[in-house]
Amino acid sequence: MTSASENSAPVSPQRRRALSVRRVALLTTCVAGLGAAALVLGPGLDVMQGYTAAHAQNLSEQAHTLRAPVGFADIVAKVKPAVMSVRVKMNSDSSTDGLGNNDNNVPPGLREFFRHFGMRGFPDNTPKGHGHHVILGQGSGFFISADGYAVTNNHVVENAESVEVKTDDGKTHKAKVIGTDPRTDLALIKVDGSGYPFVKLADKQPRIGDWVLAVGNPYGLGGTVTAGILSARNREVGNNIDQMLQIDAPINKGNSGGPTFDVDGNVIGVNTAIFTPSGGSVGIAFAIPADTVKTVIGQLKAHGMVTRGWLGVQIQPITKDIADSLGLKEARGALVADPQAGSPAAKAGIKASDAIVAVDGKPVKDPHDLAEKIGAMAPGTEVKLGIVRDHDRRTVSLKLGTFPKTLEARADTSPQKSKESDGKVELGKFGLTLAPAKKVAGAGREGVVVTDVDSGGVAAGQGFSTGDVILAVANKSVSTPEEVRKEIASVRSQGKRAVLIRVKSGSDTHFVALPIKQG
Repeated sequence: MTSASENSAPVSPQRRRALSVRRVALLTTCVAGLGAAALVLGPGLDVMQGYTAAHAQNLSEQAHTLRAPVGFADIVAKVKPAVMSVRVKMNSDSSTDGLGNNDNNVPPGLREFFRHFGMRGFPDNTPKGHGHHVILGQGSGFFISADGYAVTNNHVVENAESVEVKTDDGKTHKAKVIGTDPRTDLALIKVDGSGYPFVKLADKQPRIGDWVLAVGNPYGLGGTVTAGILSARNREVGNNIDQMLQIDAPINKGNSGGPTFDVDGNVIGVNTAIFTPSGGSVGIAFAIPADTVKTVIGQLKAHGMVTRGWLGVQIQPITKDIADSLGLKEARGALVADPQAGSPAAKAGIKASDAIVAVDGKPVKDPHDLAEKIGAMAPGTEVKLGIVRDHDRRTVSLKLGTFPKTLEARADTSPQKSKESDGKVELGKFGLTLAPAKKVAGAGREGVVVTDVDSGGVAAGQGFSTGDVILAVANKSVSTPEEVRKEIASVRSQGKRAVLIRVKSGSDTHFVALPIKQG
């Protein structure tokens, strides 16, 4: 048998040398950092005459250079001029938490985040108690147009007597607040003049794992850049309706209101909060998504304020047990715990224990999804809600109201356990001791009060606490412990695995699916 090499055409010395160079280059690229005195090739490979270790090292270094990270310098050069330091002065009479944050305006659930964020609360040299005391604060912001409109956080500029910004070129400018939105913690400010460098809000959502760059004014140092990745989306932070972006780029005090960029130089979010046990960055920071910023800032620029559609219900997630109790095939939607008096929902006949599963034909995933869908609509919008009531699907039409700036606070009617109360009944199977509300001091006249909870019982595991008031069992109002027992027995006889109980804890009303054993 004749070998392939024997039948092949003769190879010229020049051709052989070219092939050898190519083979050695490929091997060197795969074996980066090769520094041996000679390159040993396997059987059957040609060895290039005169090839030295220096040539191999040179090719290896070139291959390493091609694989090295490019860096972020070009992106930073493009976006950093649009980022500013924001400095405010405010009257010490403002109700603050010591960092310049007004507790009346900070979104619920975010106050503790802001105690470690924003570089606020630096007093001037005026001694305390001697006349007008001014508090100084610093944060960050960024231009969104050449004519001086800029974005920052509400908690950076709230209650400010004056605002000034320091741009990347070192110049200082006066600014005025155009409008603020405490609910999303966003603010729009305006700097006089034109020709300012500005950046664009991103049109697409970033992916988890994408590179991000944060630019801001940490600790008042001036323009500072940090890099990281997008760690998560749709984070629930406090009671804020907007789902936050979570990033791991180091963010510290003074970065409030600063932008987070993608690698194309577009703003994907506005830094607003950090999670920290120490006051410094631990790699968990939160930013308001760009699509939310677009909506809010657009309204602030046009009207100086934000108006949102208002449904007027207390809602909670639907768990698997609650879904079973309502006759739902899956645990999706939002359960109405309490329609607020006089609200659009109450006027349209929405009741406690209704499950809202769709808005204008679009499925509702959970309470946050419902809040976002309604909040994105203008007041006066006609909507159709798909609800499930008593195992039946139906549609309710209503007109949205305007979200109140401040909701009327309801009196705290938390019952206090009375040593003189009587009529107590134990539900031993659930670990509850109950008494009629009217026989417990401070409990009001409706429902049945939980006077004791066995810490090892089923009810304790579902979150029942002493002082809770049971208003209804299986959608039927109750006023005595015996009525509670009767309704539970009725549900058990139907072969259900859980009974839906409407509970009032302080001023909050919600549902609990209490597991019940069969047999």
